[in-house]
Amino acid sequence: MLFTSDVEASLRQATVLVNTLPVHDPDGVDSLSTTDDLDVFLAEFPTQGSRDDPDRELVRMRSLRRHLRRLWEVESEDEAVEIVNEMLRRGRALPQLQRHDDYGWHIHAASDDDPLWSRTEVDVAMAFVELLRADEFERVKRCVAEDCEAVLIDLSRNRSKQYCDTGNCGNRTNVRAYRARQAETQAIDLPG
Repeated sequence: MLFTSDVEASLRQATVLVNTLPVHDPDGVDSLSTTDDLDVFLAEFPTQGSRDDPDRELVRMRSLRRHLRRLWEVESEDEAVEIVNEMLRRGRALPQLQRHDDYGWHIHAASDDDPLWSRTEVDVAMAFVELLRADEFERVKRCVAEDCEAVLIDLSRNRSKQYCDTGNCGNRTNVRAYRARQAETQAIDLPG
């Protein structure tokens, strides 16, 4: 594990949330378009925070995706720091030590009764704080598949992850390369 489990969970949560944008789906499907979709997302990434208006929560979480996507579009760490600080200010972050569920002592910077989207934004911002402090921002990547716009967080030891987890991109790229090599071999073997 490179980071504490809560930081890695927030980094994964941010990645999956961003990748629900329709531009990341080959068919342009928005995978966070209903409150049921949000419930599925939250089942995978349980987030504390108040939940009282599912429709409003959905709208705000959908909006949060584009703000988070900016972290994958920056040209420098300094730009990422500006975005993270903006997120912390917007969420009125106030760091505190807490312990719950399977996590040992860790930092929460949002109140337990803050709205879901605010809590999510602050938790993600705090995870990016750790990433930036550790000088590991190069782990924030975009999928290298030619036909993919998805994002990823490379948590591999050697920083070698290149493909997202959303569209089987690594396998598709390898199959294309194999077929191209086979076609080239067959073309060379033809009598001519």
